Amino acid sequence: MKGVKTVSALLFTGALLAALSGCEKEEGPAEKAGEEIDKAMQEAGEEADKTMDKVGEQIEQTGEDIQEAAKDDDN
Repeated sequence: MKGVKTVSALLFTGALLAALSGCEKEEGPAEKAGEEIDKAMQEAGEEADKTMDKVGEQIEQTGEDIQEAAKDDDN
């Protein structure tokens, strides 16, 4: 009798897990909007990084130009 209860409990648990795994939660409009915001923020961050890299390169080049001009003035 104890073995029948154990087997029944295992079968019930297995059936319950199979049923629950088949139920996928659909995304609602708020979750979709949140994902779009996350994507937009990620893209904006990447663009800001690119812009800052370009600005840094320009500042570095300007510094080199100033140093070169200062050397020319010393001669």
